[in-house]
Amino acid sequence: MQTGHATRAPAHAPPDVELLLPDVDETDPEVSIVVPAVNEELTISTFVEWCKEGLQAAGVRGEILIVDSSTDRTAELARAAGARVLRTPRRGLGRAYIDAVPHIRGRYVVMGDADCTYDFRQLAPFVDALRQGNDFAMGSRWKGTIEAGAMPALHRYLGTPVTTWILNRVYGSRFTDIHCGMRGITKEALVRMGLTSQSWEYASEMVLKSVRMGLRTAEVPVSFYKDRDGRVSHHKRAGWFSPFQAAWINLRAMFVYRAEFFAFKPGVAFLALGLLLTLPLSFGPVDVGPVHFQLHWMLLGLTLSLLGLQSFFFGCLAQALTDYSGRARERWTRVFAYTRSAVASSLLFLAGVGLAATLVVEYLANGLTLPADVGSASYLAVTGSLFMISGFSLFCFTLVLHATNVRYGPSS
Repeated sequence: MQTGHATRAPAHAPPDVELLLPDVDETDPEVSIVVPAVNEELTISTFVEWCKEGLQAAGVRGEILIVDSSTDRTAELARAAGARVLRTPRRGLGRAYIDAVPHIRGRYVVMGDADCTYDFRQLAPFVDALRQGNDFAMGSRWKGTIEAGAMPALHRYLGTPVTTWILNRVYGSRFTDIHCGMRGITKEALVRMGLTSQSWEYASEMVLKSVRMGLRTAEVPVSFYKDRDGRVSHHKRAGWFSPFQAAWINLRAMFVYRAEFFAFKPGVAFLALGLLLTLPLSFGPVDVGPVHFQLHWMLLGLTLSLLGLQSFFFGCLAQALTDYSGRARERWTRVFAYTRSAVASSLLFLAGVGLAATLVVEYLANGLTLPADVGSASYLAVTGSLFMISGFSLFCFTLVLHATNVRYGPSS
């Protein structure tokens, strides 16, 4: 332990960030409890004591780092109770964690809220999960306990279950409570994550990146309590619309980090269906039982084919841009090697021009008019249009795909 320290501003800290040290400070923590706080003077002293009890019960050396942007006595009370305090401007919940990363000294990090709604006296399961080799320990109120009145009915029975279900379907994960604020992670994984979210969506960003990075993950039951008498939650402070705004930006993060879910497989399906409707009609109408397939069906097939092709390309690009391992980018740049794709796109485009030319020839032969009856040239022209657009799209996609490998040195 170190004693007698009051205030220190590290040389690497931004000018608007100040680190305040307690009178008694742990010199070699294994666990860092990192918690943002804004005007929590009602609960902060009790919260720090809970953290100390949790560290002692877990038998682990730890530090308590409060990232404070308050206008009340939160920082003063937290430091007096034995916590380190990182004073930062108020710029968002996610940004508070980003500001804290350079000041985290522990091997393991446990996050949460400073309002005593999560029981940090129950710290041991998180420490045990991380010591057992997990990179990420996600808290779950559904596997633990929820005190009566702790969660609004809208959150408990609609918001959290629905968004958790959506994330599990989109990402193929098995979380039970993606919005639980208490979670643990190794510092190494946290640094590799490179959080960028400035606001509420940091919570989803962590969960999404834990899946994309293939982190070894465990769920830990937690106890969730209602607000202390006299305390108003941050959502209520921000107004009735705040929970809906938080839900929207969390959904946005889910969809952005898994964009290929909406593009890749649907694109393959549309492309296959479109080609099935287009190519067999290239030389004229086709009858399948009682159904007469003609030009209008072919035009529908052309539309579906192009929609599917573009969606497939977007899905490939989304995989290349969001895959943490880089294997998706390597795979697609290998499949769509530049020379091979450039030759294929050129041949496809030229074949399309040749097929479309039959309609031009017929047009010229008929004195710059087309016959009233749709002939085979019209069908070939539709296939030609498909080939031309597909060839040009393939070339452009290949350029953009290989552009994802472009790298620059540090900016001046």
